[in-house]
This record gives sequence, C-alpha cells and structure tokens, in this order.
Amino acid sequence: MPTFRGQGDAPVVQFDPTVEVSPFALFRRMRDGSPPLRVDIRALAVGAPDSDRSLEGAERPRPGPWAPSRADEDVVLFDDNGTDAVDLARRLQREGYPRVRALFGGLDLYEFSLDPEIVGTDTFLVRRSIESD
Repeated sequence: MPTFRGQGDAPVVQFDPTVEVSPFALFRRMRDGSPPLRVDIRALAVGAPDSDRSLEGAERPRPGPWAPSRADEDVVLFDDNGTDAVDLARRLQREGYPRVRALFGGLDLYEFSLDPEIVGTDTFLVRRSIESD
C-alpha cells in the first residue's frame, strides 16, 4: 500500500491499479466463482510469525523465493498490511508476470472493509488454528 507524505507531513495512501487489487474486487471474484490464485506471502519469510487468519483457498508457499507457475495466471499476493505484497508484486511484474497484483491494504483492510452486515457472512476470510499447519 504505497504511502507518501503530503502537505503538513500527513500520510497519503495511493491505490495503484497496475500493482494492486481492491478488497472489494477480490471479494467479488471469489463470490462469483472466478477467484485468482491467492498467495499468503507471509509464509515466504523464514521465521515469520504465523497468523490465525487468511483467505479461503490461499496457498502458503514454503520460505524462500517464489514465482507463479504461469505468466498468464491471475495472482493476488497478500500479507497483513499490503506493504511486502506490493514490493513482491512489482518485482514479479518486472520479471515477466504481468497478472500478479497485491491486495490493497492486505488482510487488515480486507477484514475491515468487508462488513458481514453488508456483504453477508461469507467474506472468504478464514480463521484457523495456528497449530493446524
């Protein structure tokens, strides 16, 4: 989630559709049955703490370098706040994976913006037991 300092040093958050996908756009694709590959990049960092939340059906690759298996595949990378996912999406796009995007705001914004009272109880955000993996 690219942020810069604006007037008076106030943080300004920018959405870049060439690198990011909005929580609502991802939700709609999942709800409509055409979800992209979802990759929890928090699992790529060696020694990264585990989390009790993720997106339904998300891949959790082993620590180390990762790239999609195909360049023509729609992929959404996510982490907690979107920062690392944006960096990795940009790198993968430069390496020839143009359909890779980062989840804008990460799981934090996804969970905050998809109010079950508005979109229904199936938000595709799953809670899991950390011991289950």
